[in-house]
Amino acid sequence: MDPAQDRIWMQRALSLAQNGLGYVSPNPMVGCVIVSQAGDIIGEGYHERYGEAHAEVVALKSVSDTSGLKGATMYVTLEPCSHHGKTPPCADLISKQPFKRVVVAMKDPFKEVDGRGIKQIQKAGIRVDVGVLKKEAEKLNEKWLHFLEFGRPFITLKIAQSADGYIAAPNGDSRWISSEESRERVHLWRSQDDAVLVGRNTALHDNPSLTVRKVEGRQPKRVVIDGPRNLPDNLNLFSDAFEEKTVVLTYEKGGSRDETDPMLKMLHSNYFRGEVVVTEQKEGHVDLRDAMNKLGDLGITSVLVEGGQQLSTALLREGLVDRLRLFIAPKLLGGGTKSVFGLGIKRMEDVIPFRDHDWEQVGPDMLLTSNL
Repeated sequence: MDPAQDRIWMQRALSLAQNGLGYVSPNPMVGCVIVSQAGDIIGEGYHERYGEAHAEVVALKSVSDTSGLKGATMYVTLEPCSHHGKTPPCADLISKQPFKRVVVAMKDPFKEVDGRGIKQIQKAGIRVDVGVLKKEAEKLNEKWLHFLEFGRPFITLKIAQSADGYIAAPNGDSRWISSEESRERVHLWRSQDDAVLVGRNTALHDNPSLTVRKVEGRQPKRVVIDGPRNLPDNLNLFSDAFEEKTVVLTYEKGGSRDETDPMLKMLHSNYFRGEVVVTEQKEGHVDLRDAMNKLGDLGITSVLVEGGQQLSTALLREGLVDRLRLFIAPKLLGGGTKSVFGLGIKRMEDVIPFRDHDWEQVGPDMLLTSNL
């Protein structure tokens, strides 16, 4: 056993796992590498799509000469599953192979696994080593781990503002504060998260599509907060080709589209092909914490928020923002709509701290990324 070599092969497995970003949720990203007794890669793979074969199965199927499995070592970024889900248990399959070792980056905290996969493989007489590049594996699936722990999506708040802190001019115009390069980056983020969220004001005034267009990738769900449920039906979110991906968060069971006539109710429910989620109401608005929990119930593990001042401020006040991505454009407006306003902070000792942060230049803009 060579610890340095173990890290090299596990890093390869982590790199493979990354290829599943945006496609495997609500499953975690997993990569697998099989190394022969002679020290050569004889098989590898990753979990490519939700509901399809897991990384271990893909890697085993890629082995052209199965005689090489004798005495081989499997490197996998997450503990092999031990339960029946969309696919059979990987631990069963691995236990039947003539492996000498299985190296696991991190245990699977999912309650249906949680060490059972490791124990099953060990019972088959295969040595299992756990913890190689554990921190890197946890970072790879941080949003999934957050979802498992809290039952709600990992929430990223995206803001694009001028250098003096405005997201729109006094006349409401906000196109475009950020650069083309920054907007392309946002489309990449959309493809990587399960859903994109806006408030009713953004939906009404900007009429966004919230689709992935500037890069290749999966189209996310589009979530709009419409407490009274009276946004017009002709908005892009309710009328374009991705209407079925739209989720409306509302505190009204019916709203303006739901009359007392049962036939009208049926017609309205058939007209909108997306999903309506009724939340608790808080101070005349959708209860954001309850709304995020209900998105979690839908299997949405990560959300990119592209809202305006009111939604951004409300999420920050509720402590629901896990990551802030702030574009600062080299422009001055001198007035208009501030990016965040009214957090209720009156003393410096009450400021919202960043756990960590880094800066990156994207085109002419500066991007601040921070975890809260």
